Amino acid sequence: MRKVFTGCILYLSALILYGQGNDLDKGQVGYIPTTENLQNREWFRDAHFGMFIHWGVSSVLGKEIGWALSGQDVNEYRQNMYKFNPLKFDAAAVVKLAKDAGMKYITFTTRHHDSFSMFSTKYSGWGIMGTPYAKDVLKMLADECQKQGIRLFCYYSLTDFYRPDYCQGNVKKGTGIKGECNWDAYIQFMKNQLTEILTNYGSIYGIWFDGHWDQVARLGNERNGKQLREWKYKEIYKLIHDLQPGCMIVNNHHLSTFPGEDFQTFERDLPGSNTGGGYSADAKIAEDLPLESSDIIGKAWGFVTNDTIDRSVKELVHLLIGSAGLGSNLLLNIGPTPEGEVRQAHKERLLAMGDWLKVYGETIYGTRKSFMKPADWGVAVEKGDKVYLHIIHPEKVNKQLSLTQLPYKVIKAYRFDTGKTVDSKTDKATSTVSLQLTDLDPKAIDNVIVLQVAK
Repeated sequence: MRKVFTGCILYLSALILYGQGNDLDKGQVGYIPTTENLQNREWFRDAHFGMFIHWGVSSVLGKEIGWALSGQDVNEYRQNMYKFNPLKFDAAAVVKLAKDAGMKYITFTTRHHDSFSMFSTKYSGWGIMGTPYAKDVLKMLADECQKQGIRLFCYYSLTDFYRPDYCQGNVKKGTGIKGECNWDAYIQFMKNQLTEILTNYGSIYGIWFDGHWDQVARLGNERNGKQLREWKYKEIYKLIHDLQPGCMIVNNHHLSTFPGEDFQTFERDLPGSNTGGGYSADAKIAEDLPLESSDIIGKAWGFVTNDTIDRSVKELVHLLIGSAGLGSNLLLNIGPTPEGEVRQAHKERLLAMGDWLKVYGETIYGTRKSFMKPADWGVAVEKGDKVYLHIIHPEKVNKQLSLTQLPYKVIKAYRFDTGKTVDSKTDKATSTVSLQLTDLDPKAIDNVIVLQVAK
């Protein structure tokens, strides 16, 4: 009964937000998110942690996925299809690893910039079914996700360095391609493949687009220049929502959200920050949509020879905590080997994060961005009548932590790990709460203080 009531509230909110005449409605006329779609958005906000899988034929070369073809001979690159034979790929083990790591969803690269399809498609002979392996990887993952209770999202590249019908954009296509570009035919090709993905693999909870930037005129670092060619988002987004109304759309265009999109993603960049690549630090952050930040464990997205995987468990947990503090999910990437195995360094870090979440998951899952901005000592998140203070830099706290303009009355303050009461004082005139913190562990990944509050 509660789910039905919540769904009605969400749907009514959507009617107001996406009503006729609203600017958000212009890109996809008549698009009103379904109750299922809105419920999926709320689930997504609660999830906070997902696995990104960048994998494809370029792993044979040990070069970055998708980009290995750019400017290279197509016929030579095509030979890698006959070398790609990932006999050690174990979909059940990959999904279990995600689950053991505390991840709630998987986003898988069904087709990257090199156009290689990691699923069974009748619209291209360039894909996993043409390899010696000849098995539908996406189908295996979809079946295992359903069995193990993990939600599946599909990455799909808009940019294509392989097909002749794709018209040259900013980045060099492969060389030796025979045939003329035909933009309408290419758009139809994408629609055909997206239809296959959304009709042959059960519930797909999101389509994760990438490559918008290749058809944007670039002037210096400008990302929102004149479109070289129109991506026909109105048609593509409508197709997706018609086929699976609950499916969420995200587009890694590094800009503010476009009409018809259901959440906003930031590549190697926490929302509003300029970390990592900082690809979307200047994008306006959506106030009414879920947020996500994607990042890598090593130096590359896919399997790259001699990749240095040196980010520590502590750093990765801090990344998860930091994203939660901004009301965002963390989509953390792995890049399997050409044989289909998850690298040991990736496994070790993910399982260690899972161990941490077994203890501290309550302070991450289901939380929302708090009343305060991230501080030099850490972040605060909220859930129900509790505010969780994640003190990831205890050296920034000198025995006392003051929280100004606290909008709630503090009933009790205590350490999450031991339940030990933390002394606190409230200055009602300034709405400041002072916490006496004399026993923070400088070696711990995180020191969590819980404020039980009256809202």
